[in-house]
Amino acid sequence: MSAQIATATPVAHAGLLGLGAYRPRRVVPNAEIVDRIASSDEWIKTRSGIAARRWAEPDETIVSMSTEAARRALTAAGIAAEQIDTVVLATSSQMVLGPSAGAVVATELGMHDTAAFDVSAGCAGFCYALANAANLVRSGQARYVLVIGVERLSDLLDPADRTCAFIFADGAGAVVVGPAETEGIGPVAWGSDGAQTAAIKQDKDFQQYFAEVAAAEASGGSTVRPYIRMNGQAVFRWAVTFLEKACREAFDVAGITADQLDAFVPHQANMRIIDALIKALAIPESVAVARDIVETGNTSAASIPMAMEQLLRSGGAKPGDTALLLGFGAGLAYAGQVVNLPPID
Repeated sequence: MSAQIATATPVAHAGLLGLGAYRPRRVVPNAEIVDRIASSDEWIKTRSGIAARRWAEPDETIVSMSTEAARRALTAAGIAAEQIDTVVLATSSQMVLGPSAGAVVATELGMHDTAAFDVSAGCAGFCYALANAANLVRSGQARYVLVIGVERLSDLLDPADRTCAFIFADGAGAVVVGPAETEGIGPVAWGSDGAQTAAIKQDKDFQQYFAEVAAAEASGGSTVRPYIRMNGQAVFRWAVTFLEKACREAFDVAGITADQLDAFVPHQANMRIIDALIKALAIPESVAVARDIVETGNTSAASIPMAMEQLLRSGGAKPGDTALLLGFGAGLAYAGQVVNLPPID
C-alpha cells in the first residue's frame, strides 16, 4: 500500500479548490476559414455563435497545454504538485494509445509515484473526470486530485469539411479537487446513448486506415487519413430534447432549483444549443451564462473548465458561486453536476 493511500481518510465533502486554463497562442478568426469551406463569417456566427477559435502551434501539445493549465490550477488552489495523489485527464485527441497523457503530465509537474489515468468521454469527459475525482476524495482514496480537460482537435479536422472545420478548437483547463467544509461538488447525473455514435465520430478506425494504406502502396494509389465527422442536426435534436432531463436530474440530486443558480456553464458546443437549454430550463436572466464559444470555439473535454475560467476572469461570476456544469457530446454521452465555483490564478 502506498504512503498516499495509507494516510488518506474519508471526508464528508469535496470541492473545487483552484482553476487554471491554457489558451493556445494562435487566434483563428472566421475569415481564415471561410474560403476553404465555401462559407461566410455571418453563416458561421449564425449557425454556431463562433467568431474565432484557438488552434495550437506544434509546440503546444496535449502534454504541454495540460501542464501549464495544471500549474495555474495548483497556484490558484495553493497546493504543491507533490500534494496531488491522483491525476485524471480527459481527452479525445491524444494521438497515441499509450502511455496515458495523465501519467506524462504528472511527471512534467514533478510528481513521483502518483496515480494517473485518462478518461475518454468526448465533450462530457471533464464532468466524468470530475465526478470520479470527487468520489476519490470523499472515499479517502486520495486527498487532492488534479482534473484536466484538454484537446488538440485541430489535428483531427478536415480543413474542407463544412460541418466541422469551423467548430472544433484546442486548449486545456484544470481544477484541483480536495476536501471542503461544505459540499462543493454535487452528485453527478450522467449517461450515454451508444445508438447515437454516428452523430459525432472518427470516420474510420486505424485498422481500416492501415489496410487502405497498404492497398494504396500496392496499387500506387492514395488514401485519406481519418478525420472527425459530425451530423450537426442530429446532435442539436438530441441536445435540445434530451439534455433538459439531464439538467433537471442534476438539480434534483443536488437539491436545488434553477432559480438558486448563480451561473450556468454548459459545454460550449453551439450557441443555439445553449440558448435552447436556457429556455427549456427557465434559467433566470440573473444567472450568468458561460459563452466562451464566441472566441474559443468548441474544445470538447477542455470546454467546461475553460468556460468557467473565462466567466470568472470576466467578472460574470465569482468564486463560491453556485453553478450547473453540463458536458455532452460524442458517445453520445452527458454528465452534469452542481458545483461551487473555484478561485482562479
